[in-house]
Amino acid sequence: MLILLLSFFILLFLRVPVAISLALSTILVFFQIDFNMNMIPQRIFTALDSFPMMAIPGFVLAGVLMARGGISKYLIEALRAWIGHLPGGLAVVTIIACAIFAAISGSSPATAAAIGSIMIPAMISAGYKKRYSMGLVAAGGTLGILIPPSVPLIIYGITSEQSIGELFMAGVFPGLALTGVLIVAAIVYAKRNGFKGDEPATWSERGRKSLKAIWGAFLPFLILGTIYTGIVTPTESAVIAVFYGLIVSLFIYREMKLKDFRDVLVESVNITAMIFLIIGAASLFGLYLTNAQVPQQVGAWIAESDMNKWIFMIIVNILFFIMGMFLEAVSIILITLPILLPILVHFDINLIHFAIIMTINMELGMITPPVGLNLFVVSGIAKEKLGEVVKGVTPFIVLMIIFLALVVLIPQLSLWLPAHMK
Repeated sequence: MLILLLSFFILLFLRVPVAISLALSTILVFFQIDFNMNMIPQRIFTALDSFPMMAIPGFVLAGVLMARGGISKYLIEALRAWIGHLPGGLAVVTIIACAIFAAISGSSPATAAAIGSIMIPAMISAGYKKRYSMGLVAAGGTLGILIPPSVPLIIYGITSEQSIGELFMAGVFPGLALTGVLIVAAIVYAKRNGFKGDEPATWSERGRKSLKAIWGAFLPFLILGTIYTGIVTPTESAVIAVFYGLIVSLFIYREMKLKDFRDVLVESVNITAMIFLIIGAASLFGLYLTNAQVPQQVGAWIAESDMNKWIFMIIVNILFFIMGMFLEAVSIILITLPILLPILVHFDINLIHFAIIMTINMELGMITPPVGLNLFVVSGIAKEKLGEVVKGVTPFIVLMIIFLALVVLIPQLSLWLPAHMK
């Protein structure tokens, strides 16, 4: 285990991609223990040969289509027409737009990119500090993996053998609550700094822009509604989202041409390949853990120690926060969850509730340096140094840590909706 961890972090330090680092370090250990190497390609194939896994490329492609097809643009225009004139209106528009786009894409970087490219210049021109605007978009973008559909929740469900539909339902209330927290913080900040909004839009303008945006606004209801009513599985809803996005982008908004579809596919394939490569590499890591009986040994150690449930939760949250600084969400879930599952069972911690705790920690990982993906996305959009983005997002990190503590202490925030929709 020591050889595996040392080689893994040395490779990471040498800037080898996470998936390659994880696979190479695990294969190195397999050589040391005289393992049957023919099992390696078989294990990778088995890990990816899963029907629920097909939801990932579906939601990734749907998210890229939404960003390229004008849906984010028209949603923002409609929101600005209704609330852009209020104090802090532009900041509130940014957060709500992130929440809506999160319910389409399932990805934090995609949400930050789609909304940030429009709202960061708009907020700066309205007098908001650039540092604050960047921090708000980076934090708002994290809603992409908490509000369903969510790629990390799909990975969690497959790894822990939990219902992906229930995990999606568990993310709704915490996602909306965090959206509300960010909105309140934005309004307080705007009032303290005397920020004015846009000129009030006329009622006819509001109606026109709302009608234009309704096609995009309907998509989250289509995705989540069909899943929660049991009409389709999450995987099937991803396919529906892709076809709906294609129709809206090509024939209704006409923001995208058929020739642009190749670029959309290339971007989607790149994102999906990165995720699947990590899943394949992590399956090898899981194979080693199972072979060495690491989860059982850790579980036995916990059972014999005086550690209680709350000390365990504090340690795990600190561990996730530290790992989030260096690894992305999918890697953390696939590396830690096989080890933690027996311990969660030992302490009788609800696996659905823990999924939301883990996801909020992954949200924090998206905005904590040095490897927070949203930080790089926003830095690229705003053409600003990474350090400035980090300074802008720091107050939101504190806010999200407080929110995480509330979710840990109040399990019903996550569990009420799944319990009432069974």
